[in-house]
Amino acid sequence: MSVTHPRSAFGFTLESMEVEILHIEACPNWRRAGELVSRVLKELDAKHVPVTFTLISTPDEAAAFPFAGSPTILVDGVDAFPSGGATAELACRVYQADGRLAGTPSLSDLRTVLTERLSVQ
Repeated sequence: MSVTHPRSAFGFTLESMEVEILHIEACPNWRRAGELVSRVLKELDAKHVPVTFTLISTPDEAAAFPFAGSPTILVDGVDAFPSGGATAELACRVYQADGRLAGTPSLSDLRTVLTERLSVQ
């Protein structure tokens, strides 16, 4: 599935930036991921950037998205933390965060990714 967003002559416009969190119902970390993303966007004075949540309920749905486990954080349709492949498994995702395994990326890693993305704007 490809996602198309409006572009300016110089790339994405700030108004077109979107964050989507793909998750499964059983995942205990998707809400926390949303809270962290919203916190970083607020810190970066980009709180107007929409953050949406998409429930993945079946393997077919997972296969239709760039889903790499729950939560997968997409920025403009692209996995913000590429992990080497999508999955159709309804499973939780594990991130490297501050030298340990965690159910969400670290605040500093999210800040880095979103700052880089916003600087392209």
